[in-house]
Formats: sequence, structure tokens, C-alpha cells
Amino acid sequence: METQDDTAVVAVAAGYRPLLFSLAYGMTGSVGDAEDIVQDAFLGMTRAHNAGTAIAAPKAYLTTAVTRLGINHLGSARVRRETYVGDWLPEPVVVPADGPDGPGPAEHAELADTLSMAFLVLLEALSPVERAVFVLREVFGHDYADIARITDKSEANCRQIFARARRRIPADAEARARTGAGAHEGSALSRERRAEGAELARRFFTAAQGGDLDALLGMLAPDVVFHGDGGGKAQAISRTVREAGQAARMLLGGFRRIRSLGATLRAAWINGNPGAVLYDAEDRVLSVIELHLVDGEIRTIHSLTNPDKLTHLGPVSDQGLLPGRTT
Repeated sequence: METQDDTAVVAVAAGYRPLLFSLAYGMTGSVGDAEDIVQDAFLGMTRAHNAGTAIAAPKAYLTTAVTRLGINHLGSARVRRETYVGDWLPEPVVVPADGPDGPGPAEHAELADTLSMAFLVLLEALSPVERAVFVLREVFGHDYADIARITDKSEANCRQIFARARRRIPADAEARARTGAGAHEGSALSRERRAEGAELARRFFTAAQGGDLDALLGMLAPDVVFHGDGGGKAQAISRTVREAGQAARMLLGGFRRIRSLGATLRAAWINGNPGAVLYDAEDRVLSVIELHLVDGEIRTIHSLTNPDKLTHLGPVSDQGLLPGRTT
């Protein structure tokens, strides 16, 4: 029989779900895997509680569980990613531009820009334990005593692990990756930056849809980086592009094809940055495009067409699939 104390524990723990999702997503770069990890952590806590284990600090208990589950998950995911076809990008967290009530759990809106696609790509250079320590310290601000308890390592070891991770992810590279239109959420600067980002994205997609090469070049940084992730299943750029002229021409070619499919574009915030979700004529998801802005220029473009990474957004189109592939 459930007691009042049981109900209180469950109610308190439920309030941590957005934080736990963010942690699991930072560990995995996958919306579906993050949701599974959080659910497994809650189930584990429920079993422990029902077995008579006193859980005085649900937040600490769940944070520890999510981190350790994330480390275990990354051990197997790393093997799969070694054989991944083309660029690897994280699954996008999408919030419609006109409000927070987008597809998927509402807590996805809590991510803001703390876990941008560019930042998550940087984290791929780390081992599972390095990633856990780095995310706990750098993103969530845990002290080394907490991190040592969560990862079951000594404080001295955690400091060494973080230092090793920092060498792999220099502070200047991280700063560039985490600078975006949604930075410093809630401040006047953030609201102004978000408005500027939304306007730049609007002009970018208008130019891309209208075939305006000069307008596109005026918005792209000269050394813009264009990543595409089709996962070997859907049409995507075959290699990373690192020059504005080539990126602009490839974008125009891609949008000509999109127009021929009768596709529509809906503005959205992708991992805290401006972007859009493209839908085919049957309202099925074709792709997601995220624009990473720095100093009023588009510095990085991430284009996701891999159907496996779009299913959490709704029905996925088969129009961009490579021959012999299915959604």
C-alpha cells in the first residue's frame, strides 16, 4: 500500500525530470536514449524504495543513477559510432518558434542553449567517464566532491579526468560551441539575442528558398562549417563543407529539390539555436536544420536527415531516403 511518504518521494522526484533529461541528453546526444535512461533511473529508485531503502536525497540518488546508466550506454554506443556513415550529429531537441508546446516531453524546452549541437559534437571526443565528469562539472556546476560520489571515484581522480577532458576540449572551442542566440536565458541580452537570431534565420531561409546566392553569402561567415547527417540512410552532403561559397551553392541546390517536393518549412528552436523543421507534402518530417550564430553571422549549419534521429518529432518522410532504405 502506498503511504503518504511514498507519494511525497514520487512527487519530489518528478520535479527533477527536466534536469535529469538534460544530464542524460548531454551524456548521450540522443533524445530517445535520454528518455529511456531517465525512466530506468526512476524505476530503479522505485524498486529500491519499495524494497525498504531509505532515499533521503532523491535528486542525488537519481543524478547518480542517470550518470552511471549514461556511462554504461556510451560504452556500447561508441562501438556503433565507430562504423557510422558520414558525420555524426546528435538527435535534435526541437521547440516550435511560436511556443514551448512542441513535440515530445515539455522538459525538452529546458535545455536552452546549454547543450547545443556544436557542443555535443565536441563531447564526442571524450571517453564515457571523461564525458560524465566534464558534463557534471562544466554544464551542471557540480563540485568535485559531488562528482566523486556520483562516479564512485576519488576527488583527485575526478580532477585528473576533468583536466584530461579539458585538454581534449579547449576552453576557446567550448566557448564558441556554446555561444548562441539563446545564451544567458531570461536576461534582457538573451531576449535581444534571440530576437536577432530569429530574424537572421528568417532571412536565411527566405534567401535559401528564393535562390538568392548574394543574400546567403552576406549572412554566412567566410569560414562557415556545414555538417550533414544522413546516417547512410538518407540524402545528405557527403563531406563537411568549410567555405561560404560552396556551402551557399549546396544549400541552394538542396532547397531547389525541397521546392520540387512541395515541402514546407516551419521555424523552430533547435537545441536553443534558431532553425527549422522541413515537412513533405504529407506533413511528414524531412529534415531539421540548425543555425549556430556567432557575432551576427552564421558560423555553423547542422542538417539532419537521418530518419532514425527524427522519429521523436513525428512521422518521417521516405522522400529523402537512399535507394533500398526504409524509415
